[in-house]
Amino acid sequence: MLTKIREKSQGAFAGVILTVICVPFVLWGINNYINDGQEAPVASVGKKDFFQRDVNKAYEKYQQSLGGLAVDEATIKSQALSKLIKDEVLLQYVHAKGLTITDDTIRDFVHTLPYFQTDAKFDETKYKQLLSSQRMSSNEFVSQIKNALVMEQFQQSILNSSFVTPYDLERVFKIQNQQRDVEYVTIPVIAITETPSDDTVNAYYQAHQTQYQLPEQVSVEYIELTLEDLAKTIEVTDEKVKAFYDEQSAQYSTPERRKISHILFEINDKQDEKTALEKANNAKTALTTKDFSVVANELSEDKLTGKNGGDLGLFNAGVMEKDFDNAAMALKQGEVSVPVKSPFGYHLIKVTELKPAEIKPFESVKAEVAKAYQKSQAENLFYQQGESLTEISYQNSDNLQAAANQLNLTIKKTSLFTQAQGEGIFADEKVRSVAFSDEVLQGTNSTPIEVSTDHLVVLRLLEHKAAENKPLADVKENVIKAVQAEQAQQHVIETAKTIKSKLLAGEVFEKIATEYKFPIQKAAGLTRMKKDFNVVLNEAIFKAAKPITDKPTVFSVALPTHEQVVVNLTKVQDGVISEDDKKRTEMAKKNISKAIGDSEFNALINTLEEKADVEINLPSTPAQ
Repeated sequence: MLTKIREKSQGAFAGVILTVICVPFVLWGINNYINDGQEAPVASVGKKDFFQRDVNKAYEKYQQSLGGLAVDEATIKSQALSKLIKDEVLLQYVHAKGLTITDDTIRDFVHTLPYFQTDAKFDETKYKQLLSSQRMSSNEFVSQIKNALVMEQFQQSILNSSFVTPYDLERVFKIQNQQRDVEYVTIPVIAITETPSDDTVNAYYQAHQTQYQLPEQVSVEYIELTLEDLAKTIEVTDEKVKAFYDEQSAQYSTPERRKISHILFEINDKQDEKTALEKANNAKTALTTKDFSVVANELSEDKLTGKNGGDLGLFNAGVMEKDFDNAAMALKQGEVSVPVKSPFGYHLIKVTELKPAEIKPFESVKAEVAKAYQKSQAENLFYQQGESLTEISYQNSDNLQAAANQLNLTIKKTSLFTQAQGEGIFADEKVRSVAFSDEVLQGTNSTPIEVSTDHLVVLRLLEHKAAENKPLADVKENVIKAVQAEQAQQHVIETAKTIKSKLLAGEVFEKIATEYKFPIQKAAGLTRMKKDFNVVLNEAIFKAAKPITDKPTVFSVALPTHEQVVVNLTKVQDGVISEDDKKRTEMAKKNISKAIGDSEFNALINTLEEKADVEINLPSTPAQ
């Protein structure tokens, strides 16, 4: 099960398992930091309380998962809180059922996590240092991992237990390959040039004032912690830099490289190993009288390199297949190997050029090494100060001065900027989004924003200017154009309604189309995946109900271009399973089974949540 979790990472808690070892240790939906004050919980599930900081952290994680998509902050926070609650409901359920995972299994899992490894091995020192920096005991960390794994295992047990019957599979293919016959007219948008009355313009402006606004703006003060700045504070001496250079000598050296040529005799269906070896030995004999490049051109079965004398180019040790590599590295320049077997066949190998390893002299790279030394030494300091920044800015949420004083940081200030555009670090949409978050607008410090892996920022509001309506006189021309566009669209909608009503009343489609001078278009045998057909219209056609007896299904569709299409759906024919479908049966079973499993799991979580003792106490948002 743990192997499947690591390989697939498909469940709702796979992200929890992976992010549990990130900085900071955020167990989304599971971890709740100790409440050391009298802060009122935002939500409770049984005896488990969640505070605003938990929602903020979950919100940040949720926002990152959206990949920069513009989504309403309130919506994301609501979804984040919902996620916290659902995860806790499930955790309490699996605990009540006595589900668990052995300590040995958890230990083995933790030992495989890359974050705690050095040179592909578990590094206990790194493990202890990271837990210590978080003021978290090993037992606490293991407990959190255990919770995440047992929930993931429970989820997988449901997903893996779902199955698909032959009837389900046949039904899916029949629906997927279904064909439909339609006839339809498209009602175009005709521009309106008549100027609307002042009353109409004013009414539209009053109803759509948010479209004619100067955008909301904020200015903030902020402190930033960067690895680059910390590195500059690290003391540098010749002795320390030289010691670092000696430790990292591989970083300042070029390994030995060899230019290699070969003659290949393949082992394949047409030629067995014995024949290939015999040819290789004969070629080796021929080399006593002929040049290697000549024999390669004449005999090598690697025709691409053979015409170039067998030249393979320059290689570092360890690049080629093991036996080939060992043989090539053992040769002197100009020496030819005995036949060497590889998965491709037998090779004769020759080293035609040797480029010895080179180490850059210390003095030539001293400045580069000094910077690398400073950065290396600053990494742990950055991690520690990042934790301090988080703690101090939270404990002193009404100012940045405390954090700035303790960490020796400079408080910087910005001019006003909008949520759509900023300068410097505020050119980053993620940073601007936090600047306009409820947390900052309500006057508290933001949680630290990870601008990059070595750059943290904390914001605090200086000034907030709400959006302002532009005077009608300044935007009247734009309002007139909007009114005309709306009137044109409304005319299209009304026309579509009238045509649809006439069709439902039994009038003949051809007669109606002639009356309105719209050509009737027809599509017979239309499929869901029709490439040269309007996607929006196609989707609506396949969502429409089937015709009853001989009476067509009549409906209208609004296109993104604001045109309206009135459709007569005249025939629906179930699809048949094609030969290609039969080849895709196994994949279809997996996809359908997964969809069923997801549905069953979500239904279970919803049921558990309904039965659980859940209380939500969201604070009211103050008027701006």
